[in-house]
Amino acid sequence: MSSPRQVTVLGECVADAFTESASTPNTLALRVLPGGGPANTAVALARLGTPARFLARLSGDVFGRLFRAHLESSGVDLSGAVAAAEASTLAVAELDERGQAAFSFHAQNTADWQWTAEELAGVDLSETVCVHTGSLALVREPGAAVVEDFLAASAPRATISIDPNVRPLLVDPEVYRVRLAHWCELADVLRLSEDDLAVLLPGTPPEQACDIWHAAGARLVVITRGADGVLASLDGERIEVPAVPTSVVDTVGAGDSFTAGLLHHLATRGLLGGRLPELRLDHVADACRFAVRIAALTCSVAGPNPPWQSQSEQLAVAGRV
Repeated sequence: MSSPRQVTVLGECVADAFTESASTPNTLALRVLPGGGPANTAVALARLGTPARFLARLSGDVFGRLFRAHLESSGVDLSGAVAAAEASTLAVAELDERGQAAFSFHAQNTADWQWTAEELAGVDLSETVCVHTGSLALVREPGAAVVEDFLAASAPRATISIDPNVRPLLVDPEVYRVRLAHWCELADVLRLSEDDLAVLLPGTPPEQACDIWHAAGARLVVITRGADGVLASLDGERIEVPAVPTSVVDTVGAGDSFTAGLLHHLATRGLLGGRLPELRLDHVADACRFAVRIAALTCSVAGPNPPWQSQSEQLAVAGRV
C-alpha cells in the first residue's frame, strides 16, 4: 500500500448556522459551525490522513477566522488560500425530524465566488494526485468559469473529482443542467446524491443517469442514496454497496465525508492520478464500503464533523460501523 499523495480541494467555506430554542421569548438562537461542501471534504481528507490542501477565499471576518482555525486544527494545508476582503457566506439550517437540513443562504457578493484567473494561475500541482471541487464554487459567478478553467488546466496531470451538490434554492437548477455535460468532460469521478439526481435528471433511473454521464466523459459515477446505500458505476460496470446502520443525529456533511472517504481509500492504494488507468470495479467497491463507514460516523454527530482516522479504525475494530 503506497502513501497517499496530496489531494487539492477548491471551493467554498460556509458558516452553517443551526436554529435552536432560545430562553428569551420571540428570539432565535443560532449555533454556528464551520461548513461548506468543499471545506468539509478537505477537513475529512486531512483527518483521515490524506495530505489535503484547500484553495479557498477566506474572509477576515468572524466567520472567516472560524473557518481558518477549524481547517488548520484538522491539518488542512492553507498555503494556497486567498485572504479575501469580502464577507463570508452564511447558511441558516433547519433540521427536520429525520435530521435532514433545509438551508437558506446569505451569499450575495461574498468571498467564495470572487475567484480571478490570477489567483489560481500560480497553483503548483506537482505534488497533487487529485483535484476535487464542486458545490456552489462551480456555479456562482463571477468565479465559476475561472474554476472550470483551472480544472481543465489540471486534468492532464491529476484526477478530477466533482460533486455538484445541487442547491436549487440558491441557484436555478437549469444552470447545473447546462454545465453538467462540460463537468463530465472534465471529471474522472462524479459523486452526487439521489436528491441531486432528482433535480438534474428528473424521473431518470440511476442506472440510466450513470450511462448518460459516462457518455459525456466521466469514468466513475457514484450516486449516494442515504439509507439505501450507494450505486457506483465504472465505465458502465456497476456495484451496489449497502449503507451502514447508524443512529442519525443529522446528515449535514455526510455526502462530503463520503467523497473524502472514497478519495482517501483510492489515494492510499495508489489508484488516483490522471484518468484512473488502473482502477477496477473491485477497487471501487472497497472504496465505497470504506466511504459509507465514514459517512455513517459523520451522521452520528451534530453538524459537519467528520471522524479522525483513529476513530474510524477503533469503531471498525469494534464492529460498530
